[in-house]
Amino acid sequence: MTDTRPNVLFLLTDQERADLVEPGGLPVETPNVDRLRESGTWFDRAYTPTSICTSARASLLTGLYPHGHGMLNNSHEADAVRTELPAGLPTFGELLADAGYENGYVGKWHVGQTKGPEAFGFEYFGGSDDHHDELDERYRRYRESLDADVGSETIEDAVYADDGDEEMLVSGTTSLPPEATRTYFLAELTVDAIERRAEGGDAPFFHRTDFLGPHHPYVVPEPYASMYDPADIDPWPSYAETFEGKPRAHENYHRYRGVDDFDWETWAELVAKYFGFVTFVDEQMGRILDALERTGLDEETVVVHAADHGDFTGSHRQFNKGPLMYEQTYRIPLVVRDPTRETVSESAAFVRLHDLMPTFLDWADAEVPDRTHARSLLPVLAGDEPADWPDSVYAQYHGDEFGLYSQRMVRTERYKYVYNGPDRDELYDLREDPHELRNLAEHPHYAETRRELQATMADWMDEVDDSLRGWAPKTFE
Repeated sequence: MTDTRPNVLFLLTDQERADLVEPGGLPVETPNVDRLRESGTWFDRAYTPTSICTSARASLLTGLYPHGHGMLNNSHEADAVRTELPAGLPTFGELLADAGYENGYVGKWHVGQTKGPEAFGFEYFGGSDDHHDELDERYRRYRESLDADVGSETIEDAVYADDGDEEMLVSGTTSLPPEATRTYFLAELTVDAIERRAEGGDAPFFHRTDFLGPHHPYVVPEPYASMYDPADIDPWPSYAETFEGKPRAHENYHRYRGVDDFDWETWAELVAKYFGFVTFVDEQMGRILDALERTGLDEETVVVHAADHGDFTGSHRQFNKGPLMYEQTYRIPLVVRDPTRETVSESAAFVRLHDLMPTFLDWADAEVPDRTHARSLLPVLAGDEPADWPDSVYAQYHGDEFGLYSQRMVRTERYKYVYNGPDRDELYDLREDPHELRNLAEHPHYAETRRELQATMADWMDEVDDSLRGWAPKTFE
């Protein structure tokens, strides 16, 4: 009997902002994400459960918020709360394999120090970096085959951040040609995997490619490095940030990251490189989509593009991400092209990155574990949003090398409320202040709104069995 379940191709980027690829977004060339959007579904209100790599990726695998899987901060740092995903938690890779899918994985992992994708139901094809994962050395051999040895690379136009201990490379232009970069290599591995699947058996496949960009350092080859002119890039509206009325951690983080002396001229140079990086990654996605069409697999393969979280790139005068629950790092791109069913072109439903876990299982007709904090997107894709679909989104942050602390966020259509346990809370009226510059948490005019949002947050804590549910609500009033 022929297996009619769809193949799934999942393209995950690292630290990609939603406002770069949304309809009518910033003037950044992303023709291949546009290509997916035009024939698929764009989720306008997609959010990460947490804006830090390991935690978000563990949530994606398990369908759980970080408090549920325990990977509260990055697994490769010295202060890691956990260095491995706890044993016994169901993950979508293992469940898809049990359901008969042939799973492949390329690129970044970053969900543990010793266990890689092969421990979670995937065949790993390579492409990791030695900073986050040391899974193989295929990229080095690939560069040598192109006579582009690692030692031959030089970086021009380099910009560094100085945090007082060491300088960290933030952006630059690599001397390598595009085809010798890791970004290109990840697409090459993916194209090879697709071509092998086209020649294989009847079993459906799930393939995941995790690009390491556009995460900093924003080091890209020509012509992408000079594709965008810094002089044409205006300051983000949130660059007007003064930190007045904000939690103390915001200004501390600005200094801690070593960017407090960056003026807009410097930031514009970084943003231009970031834009170039986004376009470069997009072109590699195009090579992958072309391979699907060339092999005739496109009509039976669902394609999903998302990011683990966003990136500040100077918004709120900040670098990277951290204890700041702003839209630039919590809202993510999410687009789904499903040629096997009728879907809507755009959805305004609040959805989360980890909702993809049960969605992948739904495509595979596999049973979703009882203990998840996520819901399948298939009804929303069809335009049949369930009556009990949430009208808000909930997110968390537990800290990174800057320190461990608890934060919770509720985002509704108009408002955002952020709980900061040891410091002042935040409340933003996103209709009147879309750039989140004015904290209204203590404004008397918004007292009733604050109470309503606090009640919504308490409901979310109960809904997902949050470990703070017995404590935080007592501090709201």
